[in-house]
Amino acid sequence: MDDIAIQADRLGKRYRKKWALRDCTLQIPAGRIAALVGPNGAGKSTLLHLAVGLLRPDEGEVRVFGAVPRDNTALLADIGFVAQDTPLYKDFTGADLITFGARLNRRFDTALARERLAQLRIPLDQAVGTLSGGQRAQVALTLAIAKRPKVLLLDEPVASLDPLSRREFLQALMGGVAESGTTVVLSSHLLADLERICDYLIVLQTAHVQLAGPVDELLEAHRVLIGPRGAGTPGEVIRESHTDRQSTLLVRSGAEVVPPQWTVQDVSLEDLVLAYLANAGAGRAAQLERAA
Repeated sequence: MDDIAIQADRLGKRYRKKWALRDCTLQIPAGRIAALVGPNGAGKSTLLHLAVGLLRPDEGEVRVFGAVPRDNTALLADIGFVAQDTPLYKDFTGADLITFGARLNRRFDTALARERLAQLRIPLDQAVGTLSGGQRAQVALTLAIAKRPKVLLLDEPVASLDPLSRREFLQALMGGVAESGTTVVLSSHLLADLERICDYLIVLQTAHVQLAGPVDELLEAHRVLIGPRGAGTPGEVIRESHTDRQSTLLVRSGAEVVPPQWTVQDVSLEDLVLAYLANAGAGRAAQLERAA
């Protein structure tokens, strides 16, 4: 199982009667930078909290490099986690946090942490609560990377940052994991940012996995078709829109031959994600209508 970083098998978590995640089955190969996308309430944070062992599943299981993370101190040494609000002891200085991290983590690279913060011009002697949001996010990322984890889980780490701070954060992330081969799972709504750095995609909607796989393979398997309304459609239609005379379809196709009346266009990552989210949302609305 060394080639699989995270594996979920019919994983589920509920809060009272509402399922935050249900029947989640997926595999994230080791060494990937995976984008975890979906609307608010889709289960992204729940999945990450289950993978890091902060939550106990109500159904199924999740394994990290073949081991269950919950109450597994040996495995937790291999997992880095940056939560959505980048929680830090705000009265601690950067130097304090580095010392604290070194005492808690046996592989903590103090020299790396100090060097990264120096490169980012983040003062070590200043309380992190007085730093900007972008600087605090960089401190949290630095502490996570200095842990030398095999898996790095990031829950909306750039949601509150301005565009320049987001770019600097993502550049720092890429630099930090490029040589180590660390598997990264990055939750975010910002598809343009994800498209630049991620090579694996997981789409969550209504507590279920809608799509998962390598980005290049998923893009290759989908096409946008534009043609006369009512023409025969090659492949599975994921999303469609129509005028009186013309149809625009996003389809998942295999070896089907596209009839000549269709104009074929490549699909972007944003188009792909939005199509699956809209498709899942329409399906959920139809279920609720039938149940009413």
